[in-house]
Amino acid sequence: MPPIPELVEQLASELKARGQMMVTAESCTGGLIAGACTELSGSSDWFERGFVTYSNAAKTELLGVPAALIGAHGAVSEPVAQAMAAGAVANAHAHWSVAVTGVAGPTGGSPEKPVGTVWFGWATPAGVFTEHRRFDGDRAAVRQATVAHALTGLLARLTSGR
Repeated sequence: MPPIPELVEQLASELKARGQMMVTAESCTGGLIAGACTELSGSSDWFERGFVTYSNAAKTELLGVPAALIGAHGAVSEPVAQAMAAGAVANAHAHWSVAVTGVAGPTGGSPEKPVGTVWFGWATPAGVFTEHRRFDGDRAAVRQATVAHALTGLLARLTSGR
């Protein structure tokens, strides 16, 4: 996997070529994906905004994730990642989104959702796609792996057109 700055440059190139924008919806990364994107000068040409929705209330208030959905499945779940990705696009002026929700640790894990569990959601013009990953390492390693995977997944969807 290329380094994060390289991923961002590739993502920027693809989005600018299309004249399209992206948005982020982040829980466990706390804005690191948006931060990586805006490290690149000129990112306002393709990066529209970032939502840091660390709390369940923020997911509901800012992204429109139904509280009942969170109650039924938990914040770290496929339905919530899907709703976050869809809600980010719906509440921004963007065509593409990436959403992440997970357990970065070292606390907060459970047998069902151990530390390192992350759900990803990508909203694209073709629909919303989700994926589950489990990353090893400490909190910083889990968060960095999440950023890299989120950007890689968005770039793959951009280049495949889905």
